[in-house]
Amino acid sequence: MVRDAEEMQRVLKHGAHEEGEGFPLSLPIRTRSLREELQGAACPLLHPPDSMASPMKNLLSDLDRYAQSFRLFLERSTEHQSMLEFVEKQLPDVIASIGNGKSTINVLSVGSGAGEMDLQILSKIRARYPGVTINNDVIEPSASQISKYKEHVAQASNLENIKFTWHKETANDYESRMNAEKNTKKWDFIHMIQMLYYVKDIPSTLRYFHSLLESQAKLLIILVSGKSGWETLWKKYASSFPLEGFCSYISSADLPRMLDSAGMKYQLYELPSHLDITSCFIEGDKDGELLLDFLTETIDFTKTAPPELKCQIMEELRKPGCSEIRDGKVFFHNNLGVIVIEP
Repeated sequence: MVRDAEEMQRVLKHGAHEEGEGFPLSLPIRTRSLREELQGAACPLLHPPDSMASPMKNLLSDLDRYAQSFRLFLERSTEHQSMLEFVEKQLPDVIASIGNGKSTINVLSVGSGAGEMDLQILSKIRARYPGVTINNDVIEPSASQISKYKEHVAQASNLENIKFTWHKETANDYESRMNAEKNTKKWDFIHMIQMLYYVKDIPSTLRYFHSLLESQAKLLIILVSGKSGWETLWKKYASSFPLEGFCSYISSADLPRMLDSAGMKYQLYELPSHLDITSCFIEGDKDGELLLDFLTETIDFTKTAPPELKCQIMEELRKPGCSEIRDGKVFFHNNLGVIVIEP
């Protein structure tokens, strides 16, 4: 499934807002017609089959389309609010002892994107341990994201005593490089936010980064929740989507089994979040088509998906397992799961 660990936090700078804020105040749809569609009209959005239709392709193979759909996802969801609330309310307890007795705190960010969430986390660590030097190493494979990250650092005003080092590489690249260098550096805090979808061997990756924790350190992971609509949709239809090796589906519900088998201690948190997908049920709505692309990880899903699959997805998105209807709008369950792993 498509996620970008820190780019999705781009909007954090706007701050939290009340539920529903940021969504369109009105949508070009009559409540009655929406209600009729949601109550079981058979495949209302199906178009006649196109004999010349293109095969389904993964959204990440068209980065411009992906960027469009992702920006819209941010605008229509409360995901950034949920993460920011966790950083504000729960993170201080998580990091309460990571720097005890230390003059330097080492932080490793895996899949940092443009760095907005990193800066939020670092501000909390800095507040908890004033005057302590913080070394923040960043693992991020995208050169453009690293460039944006550096711009954000240059614009920030509260980064005294924080030193940044950027590594243009994947998590697997980092592990391979450290092993080749026989480098066993330990870390006081490691975070992996919305990035495990891109890892080939998740249990192995978890074991490796867990092995890098200092005695009082924490490993923080954020994924979509096992109680989210993503879980319902992707567990049932992932095999029908064109993943093409770009990534795989995993949720917070999959981690306890992996962590238990590895003998790791951890805590779980559930972060409520929703995504307004009302426009997905408006035939021809461009925003709705973009959101369907994001939900299915498919370029032009509306135009390229087989009619039967399109019908099934639209029906699934109406069901309580995926969404709820409130005030004439359809809200997809976008809950997040947070896992904090002990040394």
